[in-house]
Amino acid sequence: MPEGDTVWQAARRLDTALAGQVLVTSDLRTPRLATADLRGRSVLDVTPRGKHLLTRVEGGLTLHSHLRMDGAWKIYPAGQRWTGGPAHQIRAVLGTGERTAVGYRLPVLDLLRTADEQRVVGHLGPDPLGPDWDAREALRRLLADPARPLGAALLDQRNLAGIGNVYMVELCFLSRVTPWLPAGDLADPEGLVATGERLLAANRERPVRTTTPPAVRDRARPPQRLYLYGRAGRPCLVCGTPVRVASVSHGEPGRERPAYWCPGCQRGPTPGRS
Repeated sequence: MPEGDTVWQAARRLDTALAGQVLVTSDLRTPRLATADLRGRSVLDVTPRGKHLLTRVEGGLTLHSHLRMDGAWKIYPAGQRWTGGPAHQIRAVLGTGERTAVGYRLPVLDLLRTADEQRVVGHLGPDPLGPDWDAREALRRLLADPARPLGAALLDQRNLAGIGNVYMVELCFLSRVTPWLPAGDLADPEGLVATGERLLAANRERPVRTTTPPAVRDRARPPQRLYLYGRAGRPCLVCGTPVRVASVSHGEPGRERPAYWCPGCQRGPTPGRS
């Protein structure tokens, strides 16, 4: 699933391609929006909010989209063949005289009044990449339920908007605790929140997400850009202990996510051990 930094990059690409331009193509391929037509309206901006994208157009309208697991916006020069997937996966097409943005496999697509944006993003916590970032409020929300496992608290977008599974795993490792540690038992919650903001801010400008410093990254061949995520069974980059993986619940059935941890570096509960 794209995380906050990836969505921020997508918003910047869309904004660069569309903002300030008049739409000459508008095709929203969902039953509820099939008759909506944005042609003739100028795109004002494309703004990220956590993992949500808000494309604002002239006339007080916002096209809200969410990428979830495998959605994507692709941008093509006008007239170029679209190559992001088969035609039946296209959910939205927005075109100007110079560029065409094509939304593939978008599970969420809404057209609403810009004044009503809070209806779809008002529940989100502070966004480390947004102008509303408030570390104190993020910390307050994260610790509001001290007994909740830290991994689940980090994945809850009502606490910090934009933190996904990769960052959850990496932040727990950098804090040297397992994702199942009760959030209230975290020794330095302020440090975790600050590290999350720092990593997201750094990675929004990078083509490949990186959480490891060069001294650690280059120890492995090929160089490893993440400490734990996706490395089950391989040696920890810090202590060499094999990395383990289990599921952490998001709080809803079917929303479990793989959680990686190093038994040598991280303290706290693990599945089957309190």
